[in-house]
Amino acid sequence: MRSICIEASRLARNGRDWHHLIDLCALAGALVVDPDGVYDPRLLNDRLLLGLKGTMSEYEFSLLRQRGIEARDGKARRGELRFTLPPGYCWSEAGRIEIDPDERVAGAIRMLFSKFRELGSARQVFLWACATELSLPVVRRNLTACKILWQPPAYHTVIQVLQNPIYAGAYVFGRRGNRTRVVEGRARKTSGHKRERTEWNTLLRDNHEGYITWAEFEDHQRMLEENAHMQKRAARKAGRGGRALLTGLVRCGRCGRKMRVFYGMQSGHAHRYQCRGDDAHVGVGLCVGIGGVRVDRAVVAQMLEAVSPRAVEAALLAADQAAAVGMEERAALERELEAARYDASLAARRYDLVEPEKRHVVRELEARWNTALERVAQIERRIAETEARAAARPRVDRTALLELAHDLSAAWNAPTADARTRQRLTRLLVEEVVIDLDDAAHEAIILIHWVGGRHTELRVPRARTGRRQEGGNPGAVEVVKKLGGHWPDREISMTLNRIKCRTETGETWTAMAVRLLRERLSIPDFDPTVPRPETMTADKAAKRLGLSIPSVLRLIQRGVLPATQLVPSAPWHIPIAALDTDAVRTGVNEIKARRPKNLVDYHRDEMMRLPGL
Repeated sequence: MRSICIEASRLARNGRDWHHLIDLCALAGALVVDPDGVYDPRLLNDRLLLGLKGTMSEYEFSLLRQRGIEARDGKARRGELRFTLPPGYCWSEAGRIEIDPDERVAGAIRMLFSKFRELGSARQVFLWACATELSLPVVRRNLTACKILWQPPAYHTVIQVLQNPIYAGAYVFGRRGNRTRVVEGRARKTSGHKRERTEWNTLLRDNHEGYITWAEFEDHQRMLEENAHMQKRAARKAGRGGRALLTGLVRCGRCGRKMRVFYGMQSGHAHRYQCRGDDAHVGVGLCVGIGGVRVDRAVVAQMLEAVSPRAVEAALLAADQAAAVGMEERAALERELEAARYDASLAARRYDLVEPEKRHVVRELEARWNTALERVAQIERRIAETEARAAARPRVDRTALLELAHDLSAAWNAPTADARTRQRLTRLLVEEVVIDLDDAAHEAIILIHWVGGRHTELRVPRARTGRRQEGGNPGAVEVVKKLGGHWPDREISMTLNRIKCRTETGETWTAMAVRLLRERLSIPDFDPTVPRPETMTADKAAKRLGLSIPSVLRLIQRGVLPATQLVPSAPWHIPIAALDTDAVRTGVNEIKARRPKNLVDYHRDEMMRLPGL
């Protein structure tokens, strides 16, 4: 048996395959013939020579590949290697990267960057583009050329523009690499994996004109990393709303971990900054916890004090930016309208050039012409709607802005300033806030790290547990004065005990104690024979309506059920006639409609069943 090998290097690119072939030929007694001679793998000298030839072929292939990669990387280090550029750039005749001369493409890229600086989130930019129905440029490449296509907004398109350093004027090559894994004994290579900036093959800053500066590019990457709340838990996070002002900025002063935010369920404004410590180990316990309202107020006071000297300049800048709102969107729509009109005129010229006898061609060209005209009309309607919204938008009062610049607390607490806006403003000034507790002084130590590199230390008194806040519940004399004559002494004593009011001796109130205090204040006793409006308490109203007491209180808070309360925690005065109104019936039906259909069976299953029943 003979084996004729035309070129050994084809098999010797991998030494394992080549030596495997030699072993098979030796077992089968086959000869290996190449242009240089005939070899018998069973002979030691021939086998040694074949092995050397395979090794040299493998080395030659590796050397050629290494030289090719070095030549490619060397050309990239000089900034001369050409590759597919993102939308907004093109290669010039001199081999340099330059901004696309198409104003519509360049305008769309600039608009994405400006909107990202305004909104602070790639997702918000994507949602804004979808709401305005703006098309974005996308590069499509075939075997011969690249082409710009205009497509509806996509999230990955926005991310690719924001994360590409080429838009910052940098020539970059090798941002992504390959990875090889062994799966079931075979090598599996995957591509497109991101590399760290230190591992890029080439990074040439200020190589060409950019849409943004390199400093702005780094700020954008930092903002994108902060928006990724599920990654890098130790880094600071962006503000995404919520009552807590310092969400994602607070760090524990004892263990160095990020502190979490816990919102109260009953109070509408309460929240806590809390570090759970090493929660991976059960029984370790909490590290640091403090109410967030006082901390937020202290940080806000320092911020307003820090920015007050430049408040007037900020107000003027805000007025200029508010006046320019909508200008970029209007310019993008006008460029899109110009392109649509060109497509319509091109379709008209094609329709005019065809001969009328070719009816199948005429019908198709006429349909394309009509489609182009419909697109022009649609864009014109969008421009008209944009102008109508701009005209309806209230004008900026520069005088009012300057007045707010001298009263920053009013601007900060304005109803139009939502929580997310306050959080974004905080992140412009504050880099991080470290909180520690001084148990001896019963104070919180707050260390503010400003963006400029300076630090400010504050001490905030902590709220003592069980202490009644100033301006809270009224005293016993005030309660008796307001409820005396309207409710029996027993109800008044229950009200005083609900608000945790105690007698002079520190005891709870009884009907006899209320009677003695009422007689001392010369307040008449409750007389049930005196004619009064027919009312009932909340528990009786709940029984009559077939609801629970919390549901009745919820109707009172919403204003559906009219009721009065002389002092907090006192019994409610609910008019009996109000229970039969249409508004109350509608509210009751809405509450009952939310109940599960198997409510009776659910309560039966929740009850404890005794043996034998």
